[in-house]
Amino acid sequence: MELVLFYISSAVALFATIFALTRTNAAHALIYLIVSLLAVAVIFFLLGAPFAAALEIVIYAGAIMVLFVFVIMMLNLGEEGEERERQRMHPAVWIGPSLLSAILLIEMILMLSQLDDRHTGALITAKQVGLTLFGPYVLAVEIASMLLLAGLVGAYHVGRRFRLSEPDNSSPSSTEGDS
Repeated sequence: MELVLFYISSAVALFATIFALTRTNAAHALIYLIVSLLAVAVIFFLLGAPFAAALEIVIYAGAIMVLFVFVIMMLNLGEEGEERERQRMHPAVWIGPSLLSAILLIEMILMLSQLDDRHTGALITAKQVGLTLFGPYVLAVEIASMLLLAGLVGAYHVGRRFRLSEPDNSSPSSTEGDS
């Protein structure tokens, strides 16, 4: 049973990643990427690493994806915002991610219902992850956090510069004082 769940999760991760790479809308690609990361979390759980699965969900599918969504929102590259929002809320847009997420939900319910019968082997504990991350890999963790911060600040400035270069249609014409 675990092997079947593993292959289903792998297929969901593969298809969601392919869909994320082929979407032209960045917000839609992020939704598929989140589904892909959730599928990878299920794979971690199946491999006997529930803590790594929880970290995958909290850190990658949660925090980093929210950061990406904020960056996309800040860049808002000037198309008709209201029309784009209506298109995003159309039910057809959500069919793919919803279907893949439903498959993952069914898998998680099956895994949790068989949790008592499973032999999980050696589990990765929070202490082991903490000692590894803040032991020999502390420099890599700090560099990654600074890189994410630099990306966020850079996206803010690119979006800000773009907004400053757009003409302001709401103010009266500036040619009145030029005559």
